[in-house]
Amino acid sequence: MLLHLSTWPEVEAYLQTSTGIIMPIGSTEQHGPTGLIGTDAICAEAIARGVGETTKALVGPTINVGMALHHTGFPGTISLRPTTMISLIQDYITTLAKAGFTKFFFINGHGGNIATLKAAFSQTYAHLADLNLANGDRVQCQIGNWFMCSEVYKLAKELYGNQEGSHATPSEVAVTQYLYPEAIKQAPLSAEVASGYPIYSAADFRRHYPDGRMGSNPGLATPEHGEKFYQLAVKELSDVYTKFLQEE
Repeated sequence: MLLHLSTWPEVEAYLQTSTGIIMPIGSTEQHGPTGLIGTDAICAEAIARGVGETTKALVGPTINVGMALHHTGFPGTISLRPTTMISLIQDYITTLAKAGFTKFFFINGHGGNIATLKAAFSQTYAHLADLNLANGDRVQCQIGNWFMCSEVYKLAKELYGNQEGSHATPSEVAVTQYLYPEAIKQAPLSAEVASGYPIYSAADFRRHYPDGRMGSNPGLATPEHGEKFYQLAVKELSDVYTKFLQEE
């Protein structure tokens, strides 16, 4: 059940059976010479919808732009400032909490969102307390990073070893190839790829990672691999979401 394809009476009826909602969040950022700029949002949205279908959960609109300031040295990247993203998340949760939602499960496709999301949750809890909303003290938020699912991580290591890397990875590129085979990109990839440098400014990032990859070889990705990653992520995150709903 997708929020944007529902009517308000349908949402009101849904709230009689569940106060949980799945929120996909990703990023719009460079993913190396062959990775789609929308990779993180594409993966998060598809997996969130799969989890929604499996658990009969309502799925909110995808937050396509995240915190990716360190990628803005590459054309096409769009980023929110951390403060902007915190306000955005707070507003999303607050308006939905006023309607009666209390369980917010963010399926995330971008590692750079994690710290800002956690900060947003903390600020939102305090904000809701100040508002004295009915059930505001029952609001709980959780992050499900699909790329950190145990079986996803295990398969990525089996298929790619240390060539999985940490950005523009073959696993995430494979998922986009599975979802959008018509958009598969080809480009020369140097066998030498940088890794291990800490992340600072956008200019520093591009200086150390000139083609945008971080220790990865996305040339190993295939649509068949992507389907396996998708299925593993949906299964594991469906279990996590179900347990989250059962928590007091």
